[in-house]
Amino acid sequence: MPGRALILVENLSVPFDRRVWQESTTLRDAGWEVHVICPQGTKRDTEPYVELDGVSIHRYPLRAATGGPAGYAREYGSALWHTLRLAHRIDRTVGKVDVVHACNPPDLLFLVARMLKRRGARFVFDQHDLVPELYLSRFDRGPDLLYRAVCRAERATYRTADVVIATNESYRDVAITRGGVAPEKVFVVRSAPAVERFRQVPPEPELKRGKPHLLCYLGVMGPQDGVDYALRALAALRDEQGRTDWHAVFVGAGDTFEDMVRLADTLGLADHVEFTGRIPDADLVRYLSTSDVCLSPDPKNPLNDVSTMNKVMEYMAMGKPIVSFELREARVSAGDAALYAQANDVSEFAKLTAQLLDDPGERARMGELGRARVQGALSWAHSSEALLAAYASALDDRP
Repeated sequence: MPGRALILVENLSVPFDRRVWQESTTLRDAGWEVHVICPQGTKRDTEPYVELDGVSIHRYPLRAATGGPAGYAREYGSALWHTLRLAHRIDRTVGKVDVVHACNPPDLLFLVARMLKRRGARFVFDQHDLVPELYLSRFDRGPDLLYRAVCRAERATYRTADVVIATNESYRDVAITRGGVAPEKVFVVRSAPAVERFRQVPPEPELKRGKPHLLCYLGVMGPQDGVDYALRALAALRDEQGRTDWHAVFVGAGDTFEDMVRLADTLGLADHVEFTGRIPDADLVRYLSTSDVCLSPDPKNPLNDVSTMNKVMEYMAMGKPIVSFELREARVSAGDAALYAQANDVSEFAKLTAQLLDDPGERARMGELGRARVQGALSWAHSSEALLAAYASALDDRP
């Protein structure tokens, strides 16, 4: 029977974190009383507490990390303290938690789960990222002392979990092989775009800034996200392919945003590239509806090769063709809705982009293939069934 679920997330505020919000509303619709603990946003999701569409959201102040691994240690330490504080308050004042559902990173929230498990809660570990691979890909420090520490934290999380949720089959394999989790206790709940958020609107040619074509990037701008590869590919599109018939827009923000603006200027792209920062959904849809080709420049590294990119799913929801580097899970997600450049080869990335710009029929065909994938086998309807099955499995093992 449904009960009380407590979802813990540190990476983003809710409902801005679309995956967590979809999980929350799916559980609510299945009869669960849902509480979420997350950080406050800076421009949205700023209230310390709000009840939104039947979901209770408890937020805490959090300063984003700066200064490398030491900055993340400070951020995660603060987040852990606030999460423990709020979880204790909810357990004491609202009532017993039946399932604590922790979304990583970081792999430290098992400490909160252990506290609640002593009072009878079951622990569902929702592995959004492989943190050891994230550490290697983001900081390029190799398997040092901190790397070994994050590996220990991951092992402790796997051992504490009653059920593991993986975002794709690659992550599921890691949970089984590296984590030692029984296969029947690992459920794949793929991230899927909210179709009501991604509906095409009439294109606005003025967004192309007088050019025939618009290229679009949507997503976070961090060290591992490949915006620098995209910019160098655009420079190659101009210099090697001789193409200046395009304008590019980069939608999103992150740790490297200012660095990417400077890189665009250094590459002589300032007049061709627009950085919007984070924008409202209505404006995001305007850009995507007008775009001709969407860019997924995540370079091949230990994390990206096995991760599902939300931007790819969102591009497909909008019926747009994609250029990506050759990544294992990018092919699983996009299939024939994308063209794939050899890993990290910006010249080939540029060549494939030019190829799509010259072929509107192929762009339309690929876009329809992507839309069909998101509305069919990769839709949230399938993921929601897996989520509820994971919860049922966790509750089946109650003593």
